[in-house]
Amino acid sequence: MKKYLLLLTCLLFTLTFAKAAKVDTVETYSDVMKKKIKALVITPSNYETSKECPVVYLLHGAGGNYKQFIGLNPAIANWADQYHIMIVGVDGGVTSWYWDSPIDKDFQYETYVSKELVGFIDKNYKTIKNKTGRAISGLSMGGHGAMYLAIRHQDVYGAVGSMSGGVDIRPFPNNWDMAKRLGTYAENPELWEKNTVTNLLYLIKPNSLAITFDCGVDDFFYRVNVQLHEKMADRNIPHDFTARPGAHTSQYWANSVVYHLMFFNTYFLKANLQK
Repeated sequence: MKKYLLLLTCLLFTLTFAKAAKVDTVETYSDVMKKKIKALVITPSNYETSKECPVVYLLHGAGGNYKQFIGLNPAIANWADQYHIMIVGVDGGVTSWYWDSPIDKDFQYETYVSKELVGFIDKNYKTIKNKTGRAISGLSMGGHGAMYLAIRHQDVYGAVGSMSGGVDIRPFPNNWDMAKRLGTYAENPELWEKNTVTNLLYLIKPNSLAITFDCGVDDFFYRVNVQLHEKMADRNIPHDFTARPGAHTSQYWANSVVYHLMFFNTYFLKANLQK
């Protein structure tokens, strides 16, 4: 009996890992910045034999890179399998804030992510090639970036999330190299005003984006996230906002990303069944 149980356990172990999602690093090229940029691509285990996949793009925080999310929570590969989705770990430079910087031509990450990278993924992978098959989220700087890109490119993304996002940059004029991308707030207030997420809500079209965002109650970005939630509520913009125990930590994001993938899976199922 023990021998039988041992063989069964070994068989189950083998089958589990034989069907594991595939995690690859790919090299893309940005024409607008004239450089090679890496990305992490996770494809589900049945990718080769099944229908087109929806794609979730994940944006790292300041100081991170394209591998940040798989490092925070390696189990996201299992969720790619369970939901039959692709996950793309995006590299946005150390502190790009995912803008097309008006003062530094070497930081044109809005164009890279929403045009060049999306185009590369759609060209080289079996994806749903419209907004109903694309979602974008990120943490901290990447949370701002995801909201910023999705709001400005509602023809590209159908769903968006933010984890502990810096969704209003104006209270932090001396932090995270933002002045290097936009100029100082004192000298370029108009650039700061039009490049902060909280001031872009007027661009959101009815029923154009499925929105979720969250923040830990002990996070230094908590106040700006609550204010964003209140502004969306005042404007009757449908969204999910969650405040949970936690701070600006790896542990918080490792947990948060699971809920975002769940939210996006629900969106993909609903959006693509209605097509």
